[in-house]
Amino acid sequence: MIRVLLADDQSLVRAGFKALLDAQPDIEVVGEAADGAEALRAVRQLRPDVVLMDIRMPVLDGLAATRRITDVPDLADIRIVMLTTFELDEYVFEAIRSGASGFLVKDTEPEELLRAVRAVVDGDALLSPGVTRRLIAEFAARSKEPAAADVLAGLTEREREVMALVGIGLSNDEIARRLVVSPLTAKTHVSRTMVKLGARDRAQLVVLAYESGLVRPGWLG
Repeated sequence: MIRVLLADDQSLVRAGFKALLDAQPDIEVVGEAADGAEALRAVRQLRPDVVLMDIRMPVLDGLAATRRITDVPDLADIRIVMLTTFELDEYVFEAIRSGASGFLVKDTEPEELLRAVRAVVDGDALLSPGVTRRLIAEFAARSKEPAAADVLAGLTEREREVMALVGIGLSNDEIARRLVVSPLTAKTHVSRTMVKLGARDRAQLVVLAYESGLVRPGWLG
């Protein structure tokens, strides 16, 4: 079972998500929270697999709560999906930097919500190529001089190549076509790269690609 915690200050939003998620044979809502502080306590107590976290909440907002969760090594396996009212929420970029695995708009289709929960548990980032490219553009606009690339020392040449393609927003299928390999091979390279770098998911791999200097602003195609 995939164990989910719902963190949103709107009870109707929580009720709607809970009804949908609990109706699935492989998903269980194990707790709810109405603010970020409550979410933090619930995460520590319940250890869910996934947290659906509203960005804007009282007491402690979702962004601060996400930082506190991802900063704790014992909670590193918990995946956080940010909930927002608008797809281009001004805080989405910072949420990804803080360790969130992706984001959803609250009026998303039910099938997309279910796919999202299952995807992040499998280690995938909940970011469509279009959304990824917007995040990358935002990162490029804010980025400073990249840090030393020592972090990449353990990667093979192919893994660096794959990481660079992830960094410019390509999906596994697009990477496979670019490198003339199978989608499964592309996915394997991405997974091995994430393991070597200790990246939680694809979203963090994008950030690392920029911070290491492997991908530079202006490389969007």
